[in-house]
Amino acid sequence: MPDQDTLPSPAEVATSDVMPAEIARHRETVADVLARRDSRLLVVVGPCSVHDTDGALEYAQRLAEVSGRFADDLVVVLRAYLEKPRTIAGWTGLVPDPTLDGKGDLASGVRIGRRFLADAAATGLPLAYEFVDPFLAPYFADTISWGAIGARTVASQPHRHLASWLPMPVGMKNCVSGRLDTAVAAVRAAALPHVFPGAAADGRPRIQRSTGNPDAHLVLRGGPKPNHHAHAVADALDALTAAALPHRLVVDASHGNSGKDHNRQPVVVADLADQISAGNDALAGVMIESYLSDGRQDVGATRPRPDLSITDACLGWDRTLPLLESLACANAVRRLSAPRRAGAARN
Repeated sequence: MPDQDTLPSPAEVATSDVMPAEIARHRETVADVLARRDSRLLVVVGPCSVHDTDGALEYAQRLAEVSGRFADDLVVVLRAYLEKPRTIAGWTGLVPDPTLDGKGDLASGVRIGRRFLADAAATGLPLAYEFVDPFLAPYFADTISWGAIGARTVASQPHRHLASWLPMPVGMKNCVSGRLDTAVAAVRAAALPHVFPGAAADGRPRIQRSTGNPDAHLVLRGGPKPNHHAHAVADALDALTAAALPHRLVVDASHGNSGKDHNRQPVVVADLADQISAGNDALAGVMIESYLSDGRQDVGATRPRPDLSITDACLGWDRTLPLLESLACANAVRRLSAPRRAGAARN
């Protein structure tokens, strides 16, 4: 039995069936949507945090099957999160704790996590990932098409440096307090080149030299108060203008924007759909926490159900499809009315 205190290198867990060309195309598409070169809407949807790879792959396959229905208006990205940030304590995700019992078999976790990401990518969906521990990024980054730096780490210099190096668009979430200035500063920092310590594919320490991430952007996730409403979106755009940053926003329908109540996510999505159909072109993306079954469960003495989140409560599959449909319809209205608005502006 391998020593669980010895980590394999990124090269040792790498899988040969990941398709770099397809992932590069996904990243380019996501970047084009964020920059509004592509008029579609980015939708990052999936479980709060993967705890059962079979259940999550079933979800991924369902999502891949329906994503084609919305391809004219949505770029659907699977939320494939394997690390869970915590304010104090709790389960920290499939990679740090794959057995869900606090034993911390990280060596198995990186292998299981890598295998899951390769299998999920094989569905043809782009993958989204929150980079919680910068040390783990080299194990997974080559499979990911959209990255996130979370509300608890957005002020961290190592995370900003990591975002500047990651080869995909990265969203910076506003702080848990709801303040935007830290996340706006993180977007600016990630766009710059940096030199910082990292790890090579063989696991050896190395100096990383980033060129800056031109596709870093702001994510509104709410705080003590939601910030998905039109006035909050306008305030965020003003903050981006003041920082000389492009107007591109992703809004999270969960977390502070839903008051951590999954039943409020449809209300948030409906509000965002109204703003999108009204022509707000800066709203480039929406995030939704969704899984096979509705709600959540606690981890007890028995193995948890594979179809039900063990972290944040998620919308079930049957409640998710109408949200994708409403966002697609809203974006179709925005897309088709854009030439008329442009003509009216010229006149």
